[in-house]
Amino acid sequence: MKVVRTIEEFNQLKVQHQNKSIGFVPTMGYLHEGHTSLMQIARKEQDLVVVSIFVNPLQFGPDEDYDEYPRDELRDEQIAQKNGVDILFLPDVAEIYPKKLNVSMSIKRRADVLCAKNRPGHFNGVITVLTKLFNIVQPDVAYFGLKDAQQVAVVASLIEDLNFPIKLHAAPTIREDDGLAKSSRNVYLSASERKEAKNIYQALLYGRHLFVSGDQSMGKITSEVISFLKVHTTGKIDYVDLLSYPDLKAHIGETEHLILAVAIQYEQARLIDNIIFNKHGEVIETITY
Repeated sequence: MKVVRTIEEFNQLKVQHQNKSIGFVPTMGYLHEGHTSLMQIARKEQDLVVVSIFVNPLQFGPDEDYDEYPRDELRDEQIAQKNGVDILFLPDVAEIYPKKLNVSMSIKRRADVLCAKNRPGHFNGVITVLTKLFNIVQPDVAYFGLKDAQQVAVVASLIEDLNFPIKLHAAPTIREDDGLAKSSRNVYLSASERKEAKNIYQALLYGRHLFVSGDQSMGKITSEVISFLKVHTTGKIDYVDLLSYPDLKAHIGETEHLILAVAIQYEQARLIDNIIFNKHGEVIETITY
């Protein structure tokens, strides 16, 4: 595995691997099984696997945890190598943003609901850094996890609107044995918070059960899920929403897929989770665009 820290180094390596298909896994590091599952899928499907680790300041708000975001570069390098990564791209902020940007990027749709409601500018930062990384890496396929399903929907728009010649592979959420979605932020949960956090996924399954049972009122389902969470968790509920997917509209209409999504703020960790299913209630675990 080659570890590179500059765009120039990366370009030199890319020349050496011309005509090879590239699978790209962009991350913010502190790698866990969700990330490694993407690496393993990419390893099976592509000639060259590239992973980037970059904690992007543009997607953090003024009161968010950029400085405290977990980082462990040596551990991440070991994990990447173990999972068959060919190139690990580790740029610093000055490499990605050497000067103040003259071009401002913003997304108009799919970014006014769920996580974006209370995180203004978050997805503008996401599409900015991904545009840079896509142009640097020039992958054939980009791999993301459906745990961040809104991000997947936003990336799908970015690729389509800007005509990137990239396929998007959205892979299943990786969970702990009790159902909690794997996340870099789980390390910030207290023992009692961690014990109850399994109920976030149970709440999503309950909401899906209501839908399958014939109660397809969006307001009723979200209300019932909120009640479930209030009984079984102590975190502050940020949102519970049932929307079309990937358009993320409140009116389901004839949409093929739906997403039931939750965000809960604990004392030091904000956890998100979701479940995507079709109108028959069948869970959708993998999506390609």
